[in-house]
Amino acid sequence: MEKIRRQLFRNTLFKTYYYSYYLRALKQFIREQRKMSQEDRVERKILKISFIFVFFITLFASCKKNDSPSPEPVPEAYSFFVAGHTYGTPGTDNSGLYPPFQDKFNLINDHLTDLGVLTGDIVPAGTEKNWNEVDSVLKFLNCKVYFAVGNHDMKNRPLFESRYGKTYFGFIHKDDLFIVLDPNIDHWNISGEQLSFLKNIIDTSGYKARNIFVFFHQLLWWDKTNKYRNVRLNSHEDRADTINFWTEVEPLFQNLQNKVYMFAGDIGAASWSDDFMYDQFDNITLVASGMGEGKGDNFVFVDVDETGKVSFELIALNGDDIHALGNLEDYILP
Repeated sequence: MEKIRRQLFRNTLFKTYYYSYYLRALKQFIREQRKMSQEDRVERKILKISFIFVFFITLFASCKKNDSPSPEPVPEAYSFFVAGHTYGTPGTDNSGLYPPFQDKFNLINDHLTDLGVLTGDIVPAGTEKNWNEVDSVLKFLNCKVYFAVGNHDMKNRPLFESRYGKTYFGFIHKDDLFIVLDPNIDHWNISGEQLSFLKNIIDTSGYKARNIFVFFHQLLWWDKTNKYRNVRLNSHEDRADTINFWTEVEPLFQNLQNKVYMFAGDIGAASWSDDFMYDQFDNITLVASGMGEGKGDNFVFVDVDETGKVSFELIALNGDDIHALGNLEDYILP
C-alpha cells in the first residue's frame, strides 16, 4: 500500500514539475513573440518613414529641376542667297531662269543655303508658262525660294496670287526676321494695308530678332536729289514723283537696336544700269544685285554666324573666278 502511495506521489510531482516547466516555456515563448512583434512594428515604421522621406526628397529635387530655367538653345550659323532680275537680259524669254544663274545651282547647293530670295523681275511677262518653267527649274535647288515681286512679275497679279499667295509677308528664321514687300501695289510706296502690316510685324517680332532682312524689287532708297542719284537703275517704271521710303518706311527701322539689311533687285540688267551697289549707315545696310548685262552678272550669298554677325559674298556668274567682282563692301557710291 505504502509502495503504491509513493508511486502516486512521484507521478503527481513529476506532472506538476512538467506542467510548471511547460507554463514557464509557454510564457517565455509568448514574451518573445510579443517582443518580435514590437520590433517588427518598429522596423515597419522605420521603413515607412524612410520611404516617405526618400519620396519627398525625390519630388523636391524634381520640382527644383523643372523650376530651373532650361538652357538657351545654341544659335546656328546659316546662309541664304539673294538674286535680282533673274529672267536675265531684257527682250529675252529664257526657259526658266537666266542660264548663267541656273549654272550656279550646284554652287548654291554646295553652299548649304537654308533659303533663297529672288528680288523681282523673275519672269519677263508673268504668264502661266513663265511661272511653270520657273517652278520646274527651282526644284533643282535644295532650299526654299521666296519671291519679292517686280514690275514684270505683276503683269498678271491675279495669276501670281492664285499660285503663290500674297506678295508681302514675313517670317522668322533662326532668330532673324525676314520681311518681303511689294512696292508695285502703290507706285513704289509702301502704304495702306501693307504699311500697317510692316508696322505690326516690326512691333511684334522686330524687337526680338537678332537681324532684320527686308526684300523688295525697286531701289526704294534712290532719289534724284539724294546721295544715290548717280546709281543707275534698270528702270523707273511706274514710280511716283515722291515716295514714302525716307518719310515712313526707313524711320520704322532707324530706331531699332537690330541690324537691318535691305535688298533690291532692279539693277544689272543691261549696259545702262550698274551691276550692284552697297551702302551702310547707322544700323541699316542697303544692297542691290542683279543680272542680265553679261560681264557683271552676279548674286549674293549672305552668311550669318552663330553670334548673328552678317557677311556677304558677291558671286560673279560669268568666268572661272566667282570672286572676280571683288568684295561687295568695297563698293563706292558714284
